[in-house]
Amino acid sequence: MLSYTIYRKDENTPWVTFIHGAGGSSSIWYKQLRAFKEHFNVLLIDLRGHGRSEGIPLKRWERYSFEAIGNDVLEVLDHLRIEKSHFVGISLGTVIIREISERHPERCLSMIMGGAIMKINFRGQLLMRLGVLLKSVVPYLVLYRLFAFVIMPRKNHRDSRNFFIEEAKKLYQKEFVKWFAMAVEVNLLLSLFRFKDPSIPTLYIMGEQDHMFLPSVRKIVSDHSSAQLEVIPTCGHVVNIERAGTFNQLSLDFLKMD
Repeated sequence: MLSYTIYRKDENTPWVTFIHGAGGSSSIWYKQLRAFKEHFNVLLIDLRGHGRSEGIPLKRWERYSFEAIGNDVLEVLDHLRIEKSHFVGISLGTVIIREISERHPERCLSMIMGGAIMKINFRGQLLMRLGVLLKSVVPYLVLYRLFAFVIMPRKNHRDSRNFFIEEAKKLYQKEFVKWFAMAVEVNLLLSLFRFKDPSIPTLYIMGEQDHMFLPSVRKIVSDHSSAQLEVIPTCGHVVNIERAGTFNQLSLDFLKMD
């Protein structure tokens, strides 16, 4: 089972489950923890191959997929007897949350999607294809640095970019390749998510400078009645680090309203 950490307020308080992105770990939520645990029971999870969740074998019939990773998360919730939870995700973690909500909407009270990935644009697809060609011959950290600079290119993105790169150093090459292969196949899944309104209260929190992913989220919010969007000015992809105070306030206001 995945490694997890809980902060329990009391039995009658709703849960908030945090899902990090690829190459990160639950430590990415360090700027959210104090604010959220004052109001909610908090569950932090390290996804397969990340943080303290190293070396967890897949079942014989499974392969790395968003469904398998979603099942990992649900296994933790079942173990803790958490029937329903609010979910907060960042970057690729938002895809995992959306996949869980598609199969098990009854488990999701609401979704907060920071730096949401709901479409890979043309530049991103070219980058992924380059990664496919080079992943066997170029050290994964070189590729990861390239991706980080393309997604978070500005000077004010430096802290969040460096944080992700430092976290990625803890991954093994084989683990990176497995997650990368999974991400390459994500477009079909994302097309379903863009088409189908999950009918679960959803808040997208995006940076104004998140040039690769903000346009598709704007389109989703215009099409899905259950979704709303907050755009943080002069902010990049990793909104929960770069503008933590604003991210926390927007999230808590949304959860209290829900």
